[in-house]
Amino acid sequence: MKKFEQFLKEHLPTSKSIHPTYEQALQNMLLAGGKRFRPALMLGVVDAINPLMLDSARHAAYAVELLHTYSLIHDDLPAMDDSPLRRGNPTLHIVFDEVTAILVGDALNTYSFEVLSNAPFSDTTRVQLIRELASNGGLNGMVLGQAIDCYFENQALKVEDIRVLHTNKTAKLIAASLKMGAIIVGREDLGETLYDFGIKLGLLFQIQDDILDVTQTSEEAGKLTNNDEDKNSFVTILGLEESMRQANELADELTQEMNSFDENLQSKLSSLLTKYINRHK
Repeated sequence: MKKFEQFLKEHLPTSKSIHPTYEQALQNMLLAGGKRFRPALMLGVVDAINPLMLDSARHAAYAVELLHTYSLIHDDLPAMDDSPLRRGNPTLHIVFDEVTAILVGDALNTYSFEVLSNAPFSDTTRVQLIRELASNGGLNGMVLGQAIDCYFENQALKVEDIRVLHTNKTAKLIAASLKMGAIIVGREDLGETLYDFGIKLGLLFQIQDDILDVTQTSEEAGKLTNNDEDKNSFVTILGLEESMRQANELADELTQEMNSFDENLQSKLSSLLTKYINRHK
């Protein structure tokens, strides 16, 4: 991922304007680091099947990271989670102001699709990638999940509805990242398998986040913890013990599925996923 980090720094969004802080604000969250989990998944698939396409694939991985970063900026806003900390740094609305944070989120959202539209793929591949990112990150994906999350704050949902919430809010963008890797290398048949795997992975990721929210300090997590009491988190509804049980069960299932992949794909994904699959333990 060192090459991806270098790529990101070389392609930071820029603006030629009279605004004194807009460009700095555009770059602030991207330079703050993060797990780069979604880009790593996409690049892992490409590396396993056709490593010669890695340079081109970094454009698509960057687009996913841009969209993900926009979602974090908006998620931290006072109208949503009202969080002062993200990736170990003050959030954008704290560093600058709420208006700037909203507009930077808007800018990174649309810029992600500009990056994809200029990526060095065939027109057909570009359209497929844009469609995949839009459908999973937009009105029937991540944004829908955020809407459900915010609307039902302070209202306990059924467990099956919480799964719907987090399938949209968290899992679909993770699943899309894997599928986009398959699209890049021309393996649409593999894409559906990876997408289904990614939905389960995304749900595990969310259960783990909910567990870590009550077991880690803000300094350890790099963001405000113990902040989900009013939210429909798995821990809030199921309790910590049952959430741990379900996380362990899902982690075992994902490990078995990953071990069924072909040798190259298994190798590339397991080196990335093993620590994440077990990070709640």
